[in-house]
Parts: sequence; structure tokens; C-alpha cells
Amino acid sequence: MADLGSQELEQMYQEVILDASRHPHGRGTLTSEGDPAAIGGEATVTAVHESCSAARSHQFNPTCGDEVTVHVEVSDSEPHRIESVVWDGQGCSISQASLSIMVNLVEGKTVDEAMELFGQFHKLMESRGAGLDDEQAEDALGDAAVFQGVSKYPMRIKCALLGWEGLRDSLAKALASQHSEATEHDEMKED
Repeated sequence: MADLGSQELEQMYQEVILDASRHPHGRGTLTSEGDPAAIGGEATVTAVHESCSAARSHQFNPTCGDEVTVHVEVSDSEPHRIESVVWDGQGCSISQASLSIMVNLVEGKTVDEAMELFGQFHKLMESRGAGLDDEQAEDALGDAAVFQGVSKYPMRIKCALLGWEGLRDSLAKALASQHSEATEHDEMKED
């Protein structure tokens, strides 16, 4: 890529973002038992994969109106692996492309690996266009590295991070659910 001028590189990045937003990976219709909006209660989130815990997180960017719900399924056994990521939402091409690329990066990875990618993506967004000075981290981000150009625009950074924040929150909820179930199981054994 060193042979490309900055204008050609920027155009290539834009094409990758537009393609990922037009053909989003992981996008689906999320269903749950009960509708919290309709009945004012909590929805029950179920896992499709056996031996998995499921959770979801809804994120909203009040600056531009982008919103997403990220649903994850995490294996119950160690190391906890992300078996599935599905999302539904609406927003600009940046938020939609970031979600699509994120799904490709994290599905099948362990939670620890996904959180490492989360941290690297955050650093990229904080770079204000300079990128990462860690070639290995940049390689690990794969197509997500195209968001380096987005990091120049503070108002767009939140768009790129929206799905990643949903991923982090839903993973935390899934792991907390597993911990809660394990604690309940242990307490039942004691009784």
C-alpha cells in the first residue's frame, strides 16, 4: 500500500466502507420472548447454539441517530468463544460497515481475543488519522484498519465505535449470566 498516494488510499478505504455497509455481515432480525417496548418488561434472550449463553445490548448515538442492537452467543466452556454475533439497526454507512467488519473479525474468536481487537480498534479511533504504530495490531484489525480515515473526524468516531460498544456490553452480560447461573447451581448443590 506504500505505493498508493494518500488520495488513492482514501478512495480505497471509502470503497471498502461502502461495500461493507451495502452488504452487511451479521445483520438479521432479532427476536425474543416478550417485547420490552410493548409490555414494559424485560425480553428473554435465548441462545440458538447449545451450551451457549446469549445476551444483547442496544446502543444509540444521540449525535446522529444511529442505533444498533448486538446479540451474542458465548460458549459456556473455557475459553469462552463467540459462537454467533447478530445485529440489527440503522444508521450511516460508517456505523453499518463497522458492524459488518466487526462480525467478520470476532465471530469464532475467544472473548479475550475479541476484547483485544476492541482495544486495538479504540486506539485506532483515538489516533486522529495517524493510525497505529504497531504493525501486528494493524494486521489483526484486517479490514477494520480502513477506519483510520474516519478517525480524523471526531463526529464520525462514535459512528464507527457504536457496534463495538454493543459487542463489549453484550459480551459482559453473557459472561455475567454464566457466572450467575454457575453461582445458582453451586448454591442448589449446597442445599
